[in-house]
Amino acid sequence: MLRTRLERIFLILLVTVPLLGTLFAIWLLWQRLVGWRDVAILAGMYLFSALGITIGYHRMLTHRSFEAHPAVRFFFLMLGSMAMEGPALDWASIHIKHHANTDADDDPHSPLHGFFHAHMGWFMNVYHAEPETYGRWLLKDKLVMFMSNTFFVWAVLGFVIPYLLGGWRGVLWGGLVRVFLTHHVTWSVNSVCHTFGGRMFDTADESRNHWLVGLLAFGEGWHNNHHAFPRSAFHGMRWWQFDLSAYIIRLLEATGLVWNVCRVSFENMQARLARRPETPSA
Repeated sequence: MLRTRLERIFLILLVTVPLLGTLFAIWLLWQRLVGWRDVAILAGMYLFSALGITIGYHRMLTHRSFEAHPAVRFFFLMLGSMAMEGPALDWASIHIKHHANTDADDDPHSPLHGFFHAHMGWFMNVYHAEPETYGRWLLKDKLVMFMSNTFFVWAVLGFVIPYLLGGWRGVLWGGLVRVFLTHHVTWSVNSVCHTFGGRMFDTADESRNHWLVGLLAFGEGWHNNHHAFPRSAFHGMRWWQFDLSAYIIRLLEATGLVWNVCRVSFENMQARLARRPETPSA
């Protein structure tokens, strides 16, 4: 009971402190007390930590959309840890359960319990992962277990790096503001992309494609595409569906650092498109 209470306090602080830091940063921006270094640190830290979630935690680890060199796996799991969304083991297990029970009562962040719950309520309510049921193979992965057991080392590194780059202003922009943005963009995939947007494929859930989330989350916003083909390494399935994560995976594949990249064949895509209802898609 005490542990759960302490965990809830920690999670509340993890949500509110970046929010307060972001509000202070907005005040500095309003006062024109923001320099290009601040913006660059924010952009760089956001880019790398968000890619750690999209490529590392999500496509590489959770869905096993490709295999990678150990150094590449370590790099992306480290970046994912720096995003402060939880250890790799927990993140992947929770997301596996989401796909197993999408938009049902057992979905960890089901919109059935309200938009706020789907967005962040589930996170603040101390939701515990179940890797023994969802993602048992993760428990046998030595790198995953090492990165998960040392999660706080990499999370702290996500603040040390911006401090070295820009002092306490770097911590504000590359630490607090970056965590705030990364969290809410990631959570928008759970909430916005199960509530608003178009549907390119007919799926048994309410997953939707949302262009703005697709842009900010480096391809994760093409969520209906992802639920139609969960193992695909590429979520953007039209030339105009921006998917930065997919472009980077292709680049890594060309260099030989990743392989066995899962793709959707033209025939499979056409078969799924033929099943879609006559409603606008996106």
